[in-house]
Amino acid sequence: MQRTEMAGYQATHFKWECDGKVATITLNRPERKNPLTFESYAELRDLFGKLRHASDVKTIVITGAGGNFCSGGDVHEIIGPLVRMQEADDMQGLLDFTRMTGDLVKAMRHCPQPIISAIDGICAGAGAIVAMASDMRIGTPRAKTAFLFVRVGLAGADMGACAILPRIIGQGRASELLYTGRVMTADEADRWGFFNRVVAPDAVLSEAQALARELADGPTFAHGITKTCLHQEWSMDVDSAIEAEAQAQAICMQTKDYGRAYHAFVAKQKPVFEGN
Repeated sequence: MQRTEMAGYQATHFKWECDGKVATITLNRPERKNPLTFESYAELRDLFGKLRHASDVKTIVITGAGGNFCSGGDVHEIIGPLVRMQEADDMQGLLDFTRMTGDLVKAMRHCPQPIISAIDGICAGAGAIVAMASDMRIGTPRAKTAFLFVRVGLAGADMGACAILPRIIGQGRASELLYTGRVMTADEADRWGFFNRVVAPDAVLSEAQALARELADGPTFAHGITKTCLHQEWSMDVDSAIEAEAQAQAICMQTKDYGRAYHAFVAKQKPVFEGN
């Protein structure tokens, strides 16, 4: 597959900015707390699919404008049309939508670049899922995360939540959030491991971007291998995982970055990784 450059990508339904090797996606409907629409779901899904083949973007930050992360699916532009599908007995239309939203999570998990969410304010519904599907999350004290599907008569089983959330915060805690739809406070998110750290609201984006730059300056091919193993080993027994990691590490040992690290160590210098 031919590698592509994404710096010149023109987003339609959110902001897309590249600063060196770090890309930032900003959900940008602040007057509505940055809800998703059919179109933004699809564009995000397609974008993460394209990023699998990007040569210039090494890490990705997701954030929201105006002091909130994402309020979930837009009530008027998504939930209303879905109710009309339900009233018309359009099961295929409903299934097409739920599969499309799940495809966004799949695209995020199969995208080799580490994804960091910078979460302030409301992080609810599909917004909570986007945060969950990221590799790391930096929050603020006023962040409120809610998997609130049950509040609208739906199952907590949405976009992989029953598979992914328990692996982040534990089965019992995930069960409570998914059954009740209640808010997970920033303190709980921090203590339970959903947030990697909690910082002041005016620092959350810069902290996420600083972490993204640190990772982007690292051995990015190896980071992609790490992400693949973290994802694939959920369904492996320990022996299979050890063998998979032996093969993965042998592949990484064939990269030039591995040699660069050794020669820099010998020279008592900091290695300069190039991702190959």
